[in-house]
Amino acid sequence: MKWMIASDIHGSAFYCRQLLEAYRREAPGRLLLLGDLLYHGPRNALPEEYDPKAVIAMLNPLKREILCVRGNCDTEVDQMVLEFPILADYCILDLGDRILFATHGHHFSAQNLPPLKAGDLFLQGHTHVPGHTEQDGIYCLNPGSVSIPKENSWHGYMTLENGELCWKDLEGQQKDRLCL
Repeated sequence: MKWMIASDIHGSAFYCRQLLEAYRREAPGRLLLLGDLLYHGPRNALPEEYDPKAVIAMLNPLKREILCVRGNCDTEVDQMVLEFPILADYCILDLGDRILFATHGHHFSAQNLPPLKAGDLFLQGHTHVPGHTEQDGIYCLNPGSVSIPKENSWHGYMTLENGELCWKDLEGQQKDRLCL
């Protein structure tokens, strides 16, 4: 199954709209969101077209297609308006010969890994910087940020399909690739 993975929308209707256009174009089986959906957070500037109510209206119709973990800016109030679960600190996906541990990145991170085995995938957002590293055989992955990219990165997401990870900008242009 093809997965689309994104993080850190931060209430931007402008970039959420672009993400969902990419979602339709990519046609994955599921969308995995790594938190920070509605609020921009006190350390970030307001993202373009900041409109959490519009983001809610765009995401709720996809409630059966979204898996989500809680970001440091997500709260119980957000869960009251979103029609899919957002308050889990992490989720674990069985990929057959390995697991994928997905979290936002403010508790577990590439610097503070959960107990995983070599070959497993650790997925986090939070830093707003896309990338991948390997630590003790564990792949540490970050899709970057949909709305507030940092360190000269792009507004983007990643896909996972058949052991291949692709980082893309919101227009679908491939920026990086990793084959497992």
